[in-house]
Parts: sequence; structure tokens; C-alpha cells
Amino acid sequence: MKIVSVEPFILHVPVTGGQIADSTHTLTHWGVIGARIETEDGLVGHGFTGTHADLAGDQLITRCIATCHAPLLLGEDAGDVRRLWQKLARNPALQWIGRAGITTLSLAAIDVALWDLKAKSAGVPLWKLLGGQVRPRVRAYNTDIGWLSIGDAQLVDGARRAVDDGFTGIKIKVGSSVDRDLRRIEAVREAIGPSVTLAIDGNGKWDLATCLRFCRGAEPFDLLWFEEPLWYDDVKGHAALARATRIPVALGEQLYTADAFSEFFAQQAIHWVQPDVTRMGGITEVLQVCETAHSFRLPVAPHAGDMSQVHVHLSYAHPACEVLEYIPWIKDCFTEPAEVVDGHFRLPQQPGAGTTPTAAAWQSFRKPAG
Repeated sequence: MKIVSVEPFILHVPVTGGQIADSTHTLTHWGVIGARIETEDGLVGHGFTGTHADLAGDQLITRCIATCHAPLLLGEDAGDVRRLWQKLARNPALQWIGRAGITTLSLAAIDVALWDLKAKSAGVPLWKLLGGQVRPRVRAYNTDIGWLSIGDAQLVDGARRAVDDGFTGIKIKVGSSVDRDLRRIEAVREAIGPSVTLAIDGNGKWDLATCLRFCRGAEPFDLLWFEEPLWYDDVKGHAALARATRIPVALGEQLYTADAFSEFFAQQAIHWVQPDVTRMGGITEVLQVCETAHSFRLPVAPHAGDMSQVHVHLSYAHPACEVLEYIPWIKDCFTEPAEVVDGHFRLPQQPGAGTTPTAAAWQSFRKPAG
């Protein structure tokens, strides 16, 4: 499978309702910034990273794909995924300018595209290539009903509807004020009952003192986890919070490398592990994090920056993955959408990683790659 072309692309897809917000971000579109890799036999693989659809920033990633990483791939065997990951991730010149950020997002898109190619070449869905199905179903939790921009009454109605639709888990955003967030959590818990899991996500907004005060009030509501309670890189703060509250701490979507996760493992600062193939260096590095988490008997809940297209394969194939986030913004952009039926992700059937865009998505959402 000799690589003959590597072409970047950008899709900007509208979010639910035209705009959403959490404690830190406000979005109108989700960015699908990717690489299209073709081999000499005509096989095509697609991979992508996820962004906030800022075109200028997205074009920095596509320029990295086209001018930094693509020349290292041309003429190579696309099947040598792990060797090519090492070639790109450990390239001395690129390491000098960035071991995280743009270079890693570019690498993520390329690595996913290579895995997509490898699975398509084998004629199997990616989960089979990763070792096969280890669980009968992957449970979904719905985040799309829980944004901070959603009013209290609408939040409660959305939570009820999600449960009626078969979801056995939901997640809502916090980080506005302690009093408001506790009121919203109490209302949602009352609406969904005790058997549905309820997680919360702070998106790194609060300091430790605020988190401690909040957790004292939130503990009675049986929360599955508190996600990103503190600034993303604050290992000591997360460790202190983990020791002080009964609410499990979850994080990982803002970590770029396996080394970054290792510090949280070492400090016992994490209970739920949330790597993201679009933030890290693709599937290759996320697999390392999943293996390490499994060795510590820690559950993995992949962050759906890929909106679950790739992570559904990982979740069916890796024993550490217990639940998967559902945000449906981009699912219909792909030939095999990440679909949820009765609260569980459908097992993918098509060869590849589920990352092939539809012609309609290409036509409707494509932006200039720079």
C-alpha cells in the first residue's frame, strides 16, 4: 500500500440548535480537520481531528499536514502504521517546534487515516483489526442535552427525553456558579431517577477551593464523575480533589500525550480516564493510554472529540473502555454514522474506521484548507 498522496481537508458542521456553550467555550460549528491519504492501488483512508471551527487555526493544522507530515509519508507503506507514527511523532525537527498542539493534531488525523486504510485493506471494521469484540454492547451517555447555555426547565425536559429514548446515562455541564449548578443537578437527578448515571463536566473552569465547596454540596446526588474540575494540567490540584471528595475525578480530553497521562496516574489524580484520538497522536497513542489505564484497573470513557466515529471501534475492542459519549453533531457526515439504539452504540459493520465523509457533507460543509 504505497502512499501516493496526502491531502488535508476542513469541514465546519453546525452544532445542535445553532449554538452551545459550556463554562469555557461557545460554539456554533464543530471543525473536522483531516487528512485524505491515497495509495497506489486506489485505496483511500480518512482521518481527522476535532476543533472549534476557527478557520485560521484550522488552516494551521492543514498546513502542518500538507507541508510537514505529508512529505514524510509519500512513498511509504501505509500498512506500517506504528512505524510511521514513530517517524512522524519523533521527527527531530518537528519535535523541536512542538511535542503537542498543532503537530499532534496533524499527527492524529494522519494516524487515524492510516488505521482506516489498514482496516479497509483487510476488509474489516477497525474494531476487528484492534483485536475483536470484547463486549456485547457499548453503553452511551448523552452530553448534548446538558449544555450550560440550556435553561433549567429545558435541561430537565431534555434529560427526561434522553431517558425516554433509551439512554441510561447523561452528562451535564457545570461551572457557572456553585448555587446554580447544584440546583440544576438536583433537578436533573430528581427527573431521571436513581438508576440513570449522571456525570458532570466543569471544562477546567474552577479553582480548587471552589471545587471543594461545590463537591460538598454535590456528593448526595450520586454522580458518576466530575470531569475536568480544574485547569487541565494541574496534576497536584486534581490529586488533592480526588483525596477530598467521594465524587470520582475524570479527565483527559485536553492531554496530548501518554506522558501527560502518566503524571495523573502516578499522583492518583484520576479515576476515569478520557483520552481522545483527535487530541492525542491518534489511535496509536490512545491505545497506549488505554493499556496503562487497564493495568491500574481504571475505567476508560473516551472523549468524543471524534463524535464517536473512531471511539466506538476502540470501545468495542478494548476491555478498559466502559462507556462512550454521544454528541450527534457530525455523525450524519459519514457513510457509517455512530448511531445509538436503545442507549447503546451500534456495532460498526463497514470496513475501516468509520471516517469516510459522505458526498453531501463534502459538498455542504467543506472550507478552504489554506
